[in-house]
Amino acid sequence: MDVFPDIGALAGNDALARVVGSLLTLTLVIACLMLLISATAWAVSHSAGNYQAAARGRIGVFVSLGAAVLAGGGGAWLNFLIGLGPNL
Repeated sequence: MDVFPDIGALAGNDALARVVGSLLTLTLVIACLMLLISATAWAVSHSAGNYQAAARGRIGVFVSLGAAVLAGGGGAWLNFLIGLGPNL
């Protein structure tokens, strides 16, 4: 017996794909903006000698990079898993 997910069986599949695509785009745009803001805060506070604010800016850079990688790579990872499913 072959069991596999039938993505086409969902009602409103096209609308769902557009909504998810829009949310991923919004997430990537916000992550990139936060990366710019955090990197600027990191650079300015480090040059001013405020190392506590520089540490917060550095954490913001790493968190925004992680969010961008997860949002950008999520679709590729999901497609890989869906393609791997029938081969198991």
